Amino acid sequence: MNGHPDKHPHSFRRSWLEVSLGQIRANYRAVRSVVGLSVDIMPVVKADAYRHGAVAVSHALEAEGARWLAVSNVEEGAALRQSGITARILVMADFLPPPGALNEFQLTPVAHTLEDIATLRTPYHLKIDTGMGRLGTRATPDEIVRAIAAGQAELEGVMTHFASSANYESPQTEQQIAHFERVLEALRAAGLGPRYAHASSSIPVAYRRTAGWGNLVRPGHAIYGYVSPARGAAAPAPVLDIRPALTWKASVLAVKDLPTGALIGYGGIHRAARPMRIAVLAAGYADGIPHRLGNRGQVIVQGKLAPIVGAVSMDLTTIDVTACPELRAGDAVMLLGSEGGVSIDAQQMARVAGTISYSVLCGIHARVTRVYVD
Repeated sequence: MNGHPDKHPHSFRRSWLEVSLGQIRANYRAVRSVVGLSVDIMPVVKADAYRHGAVAVSHALEAEGARWLAVSNVEEGAALRQSGITARILVMADFLPPPGALNEFQLTPVAHTLEDIATLRTPYHLKIDTGMGRLGTRATPDEIVRAIAAGQAELEGVMTHFASSANYESPQTEQQIAHFERVLEALRAAGLGPRYAHASSSIPVAYRRTAGWGNLVRPGHAIYGYVSPARGAAAPAPVLDIRPALTWKASVLAVKDLPTGALIGYGGIHRAARPMRIAVLAAGYADGIPHRLGNRGQVIVQGKLAPIVGAVSMDLTTIDVTACPELRAGDAVMLLGSEGGVSIDAQQMARVAGTISYSVLCGIHARVTRVYVD
């Protein structure tokens, strides 16, 4: 690979993420400024913190004051404990390994059925299926009260998850809130009211659906700088002042000139309509670039948008750099981020690829190096 090492300090990396822990902390503070001090915040760091790196992100959030973190499974929680995290950790989806792991790593489970309640010996949160149709009990309030009263463990929290909170044309969120409140009222009437009631992820926080906040919110996407757009004429503007914390770059492996009519990539799906200069990037769909960006996506090269030409390959992606004559092998291009007044974020990439921004972020492979900056 060409290029002076001082000019290209990243030249030993194929593709890498630059994760701003300072921006992660700023996004957490933005959530705090919206919900106030009476509502606790449980940042969601599952799926390796949406591929930002759960250990580094969790330490930054704990230092910023987060008293709770949410993960998907016991393995994720155990990894955080082994890295020195002391905040409370809620295991939201499953605790399939032996129950002893919950105690060993001081993890708080979520019960999804009344049968789960009977097996638990440690404080837990109970999930109510209020209309999402996934995990959570659909039992009646009276049945829930009886099961909790008969259980041996402490009910610390009750939670649910909204299915359509960004859709202001749908009554589903209001219906879910009403269902959730009926369960809470029954528990309080029986003297079993939980310490925590929580239902809201990033969207209800960003659009101030305060009826769904309870006294604990679970922001995930917002911690990493994203809020999904709301739909419907009644939808308000988001109130969260957040920014993406992740920049994704890749090295240029080669630059070459092609004549008019040259075919590029698998299947020859791009034919050069004119003489063009192309660059081959050291990243492909195995790194997380969506395959559907072939012949339709863009990257940022020296502050300019450059189109992806041909199919995205497993390890390589080809771009048109005719407008960037100074680009050389060993230079870096930006897949996600901002440069020279031009930006591409995960939501923009997702729209072009026909997917969602969560999938773009979580699809970034572990082989892509993480570099942490403040």
